[in-house]
Amino acid sequence: MRTSLEHLPEKKQRELARVVEIIHEEFADALEGGTAPFKKRGRILKIILFGSYARGTWVDEPHTMKGYRSDYDILVIVNTRKLAQPEYWDKATDRLMWDKGVSTPVGLIVHGRREVNTFLTEGQYFFVDILREGIVLYELDDQPLAQPKRLSPADAQRVSKEHFERRFPDAMDFVQTTKFLIDKGNLRLAAFQLHQAIEAAYSTFLLTVTNHSPPSHNLKFLRGLAEDQDRRLVEAWPRDQHRYTAWYNILNEAYVKARYSKHFEISEEALGWLLERTEHLHDLVETICQERLTELAKAAGAS
Repeated sequence: MRTSLEHLPEKKQRELARVVEIIHEEFADALEGGTAPFKKRGRILKIILFGSYARGTWVDEPHTMKGYRSDYDILVIVNTRKLAQPEYWDKATDRLMWDKGVSTPVGLIVHGRREVNTFLTEGQYFFVDILREGIVLYELDDQPLAQPKRLSPADAQRVSKEHFERRFPDAMDFVQTTKFLIDKGNLRLAAFQLHQAIEAAYSTFLLTVTNHSPPSHNLKFLRGLAEDQDRRLVEAWPRDQHRYTAWYNILNEAYVKARYSKHFEISEEALGWLLERTEHLHDLVETICQERLTELAKAAGAS
């Protein structure tokens, strides 16, 4: 993999250096005082930039009408899968969101080395693409990752089709449940179901197109990964008004707060707009996934 960031502006290079610094600091803090052997031996092996900033296709237009900006997509590889659990990275994620030295949103994915090597040997093209396009920001040693295996066209078609047929109906059912709950006047639980409708849609897209979807309930994180794969998804969520961003942030919190916090509130106006945009997202996801499945079918037929 490459190591140079010369294609990025100096400000972006400084921000990424700060990102690496924060990741190391928060990881060390998370392990401090731990007595378990796996914590004492815990190490960050690699920090890899992937996605649009690695490819040179990023967009940074927060002050335009569309208000879109690409995330820094970061893969952290640790020496054991145990240390990839969210409890060791929640503080790092929060700090990356609010640190004054990092103005660009950061999407953080953490996996153990053995897990990443398994993904590569299984031909999961999300990780194959990272290996091909990624830029190493830090590595403890120069030990290479596993050589990737490419799925045959027939296998790629089969796997993507299975993902789409399993996950997309769930996304549609969550929307129908949302409408039922709105009609009943239960806006709180409707918000939770709508959160699931969006999460399932992005999961469907990522699995169908990349064969990998992180086990995350963070809609902003999943949205960033998906939009980096296909910019057509950006139009699902207008960013030109503050209230739209605020409504999306409220829904992002609904996975936990709509069920457990007595202070969670969402207006009928907000929920109606979010439902409308979710249905548009579903239309976009279905269109793009069907395009992908058609391409894979043609490749499989030609092989």
